[in-house]
Amino acid sequence: MVSQFSPLHQFKNHVDLKFQLYNSLFTSLPFHKIDKTGILLSLFLDNCVDGFNGKANPTEIIENFFEKHTTLTGEKERADILFRFIQFVERQVVLFDALEDAAFPYVNDLNGSGTLKQLELQIQQSQKEQALADKLEDFSVKIVLTAHPTQFYPGPVLGIINDLSRSLAENNTVQINTFLQQLGKTPFLKKEKPTPFDEALSLIWYLENVFYQASGKIMSTLKTQFPKAVHDFNPIIKMGFWPGGDRDGNPFVTAEITLKVADALRSSIIKCYYLDIRRLRRRLTFKGIDAILSELESELYNNIFIPGQRTPLTKEWLLAELNKIKDIIVSQHDGLFLYLVDNLINKTHVFGLHFASLDIRQESYVHNTVIEALSDAGLFPVNYRDLTEGEKMQFLINNKVIIKDEKFNSEIVKDTIESIKAIKLIQSFNGEEGCNRYIISQCNSALNVIEVYGLFILCGWEKHNLNIDIVPLFETIDDLKNAPSILKSLYDNEQYKSHLKRRKNTQTIMVGFSDGTKDGGYLMANWGIYKAKEELTAISKEYGIDVIFFDGRGGPPARGGGKTHKFYSSLARNISNKEIQITIQGQTVSSNFGTVYAAQYYLEQLIHAGISNELFSEQHSKFASGDIQLLEKLSQKSYESYSTLKDHPHFFDYLSDISPVKFYSETNIGSRPSNRSGGKLSLKDLRAIPFVGAWSQIKQNVTGFYGVGTALQSLESEGRFNDIMTLYNNSLFFKTLIDNCEMAMKKCFFPLTEHLSTDEKYGPIWNMIYDEYQLTLKYLFQLSGKNQLMSDYPVEQLSIMMRDKIVLPLLTIQQFAIARIRAIEKVATAAELNDTYEKLVIRCSFGIINAGRNSA
Repeated sequence: MVSQFSPLHQFKNHVDLKFQLYNSLFTSLPFHKIDKTGILLSLFLDNCVDGFNGKANPTEIIENFFEKHTTLTGEKERADILFRFIQFVERQVVLFDALEDAAFPYVNDLNGSGTLKQLELQIQQSQKEQALADKLEDFSVKIVLTAHPTQFYPGPVLGIINDLSRSLAENNTVQINTFLQQLGKTPFLKKEKPTPFDEALSLIWYLENVFYQASGKIMSTLKTQFPKAVHDFNPIIKMGFWPGGDRDGNPFVTAEITLKVADALRSSIIKCYYLDIRRLRRRLTFKGIDAILSELESELYNNIFIPGQRTPLTKEWLLAELNKIKDIIVSQHDGLFLYLVDNLINKTHVFGLHFASLDIRQESYVHNTVIEALSDAGLFPVNYRDLTEGEKMQFLINNKVIIKDEKFNSEIVKDTIESIKAIKLIQSFNGEEGCNRYIISQCNSALNVIEVYGLFILCGWEKHNLNIDIVPLFETIDDLKNAPSILKSLYDNEQYKSHLKRRKNTQTIMVGFSDGTKDGGYLMANWGIYKAKEELTAISKEYGIDVIFFDGRGGPPARGGGKTHKFYSSLARNISNKEIQITIQGQTVSSNFGTVYAAQYYLEQLIHAGISNELFSEQHSKFASGDIQLLEKLSQKSYESYSTLKDHPHFFDYLSDISPVKFYSETNIGSRPSNRSGGKLSLKDLRAIPFVGAWSQIKQNVTGFYGVGTALQSLESEGRFNDIMTLYNNSLFFKTLIDNCEMAMKKCFFPLTEHLSTDEKYGPIWNMIYDEYQLTLKYLFQLSGKNQLMSDYPVEQLSIMMRDKIVLPLLTIQQFAIARIRAIEKVATAAELNDTYEKLVIRCSFGIINAGRNSA
């Protein structure tokens, strides 16, 4: 029996019941034919459910619906109805999102497991106050916002979700009805691709309205709970930012855009401070304080509202003035409203004048191209291309030549040089934290790192003032295997080691999940990253270097998402836990960090995970040698199984023809092209986001489970299944892997594509995927002792089920449209409605992807 106070009961009351209630308002909204659309959609949903239960395919379901419930016979008229269904469902998804946001404080225990309140109790009970103080000297959680296109909502719709969720929380029916009407009139389709600056502004909204408030609350709580442990010199929360700095495969990001985004970040945080100062002036009306506040307000105003004005404003000056106010309040005014000043001081420590550190990211081959251009310009020895890798590294690291007036024809060469020079300008106005690291995508050698080091010297940076962290990014299975030898080579280089010494003997390494799962499948990618981190920690320790891991994680488990905080909680002490750094992107931003409540909760979960992992690490000791052997074998068997599927001659054709992957570039959701080469679509050049997203939209989620069942069966055949069960029960790392696998599988729906099981070309692939799903299902139930996926997470289980039901009409329409396009292409004739079918595919993508926001 479910308790009336349980999260599931709260979810049913605040989300499920209210959705049924407010969803009915859609049918009475005063829009053209909207009432009939709602009625017809309800009938269509029933038709989909009955049709798939009866083994009908999407085309048969749609034709049956039109014959049974309408008098429409023309394709165009039928397509118009389908478009209205899509628009209706899109708005249902928004309503559901807003309801979940409003219900967050009821469904989640904000003082329970994984929160700062629990941490306080743990510290007191174990008397580890000093250990906590030692840990917090250099520990932090860094959230890096990226513009990766996994979110289809345009800015105005995100604003409506925010306002609607507030009204829903207050049960303000009048406002709710008004916002639903606004929603009905607000377009969801972006007519043009956003620019990188547009993407930056969208995410700055979250910085201003969510992270600014949530971080201030967390820091105030920490300083109240642990006054002797929290140090001003180490803000425990840090923010990072990729839009405007991430050049990897995005030709639209330029040095000019980078400077523009950095300026927007600076202006935005100053605006936040300005508004807080205005609020303080209404309370701190005391003698000796008003003049300081007036000067602060004037100085901040001049930096925001006077065009082109940038006074010598610094974070240090701001803090000094605020601390003057604090001293006066304490000494002369009995500490009245001191908490308001402390809150602003805390936020200033976290955000400085940069708000979020702007990362620069570029692919290694671009740096190689720039180096060759410099060589051609006569800045390098004539035989540079003939040098060995070691000789090239020595030349680059000892080079004293500086680029001056050389002219380059290549835009990418010019922009790379200008971008490196722009970092100095950003630091001069936003502070060093404004932009102080350079990430190298597809890093596969030590030379790739030294090329970036050399480019900074060539662009006029002095070695002793090179306050930049150069961050290699390892993603593919081979890159992860080679990472330890690459870092060893770098640590052996005396000049680079001197650079690290100036950077506090710290090396940041980024590991990416997305390309790992695309390359090696779910288990191999996760275990490959774990092993790489273990080896890199050991090598770094040997050289006296503190390694920091920056995890590139997406929303769904197939891209490293899922129960993220549990992964950090589960890591043994043989893996560096100096900081937690993680990318947050797409629907993960809006789902986990869309409200102040949610952001505070998930930030606390990550802080708690990082601290408890070290202070209470006896809970998660290193794997025994037998466990390592088990995990090695499981990941290898899984990898072999996944590789067999991926190497099938029709694998990419299947994905291309059955899923909407080839239409991703037309959705106008991101500024970056979905294909690395920019040419013909291919598996090699296809980015991981559309790859994983395409499997998600056909409800097969291959990269989240494929190979797991085969691996478990293989170990059972060797009589080792009891060992796996022991590992599952004792290892939080392995348990979390399986939990996330269950989430990926819970979102599968094979009846959608079951008609392909007998297809001459694609039948074998569909059956391979379905058989692996069934096999994995069997062994996961055997492992967990349960008979339902995600039964340990009933709220998320119900949320997924409800969301899947809402978007079932979209899944059906999309597969119907894809089948029509495939039929047209098969006979190679130009069809009048081909464009219409393509638009149906694209529009369905919006609702399907947005409805999957609970993937994180």
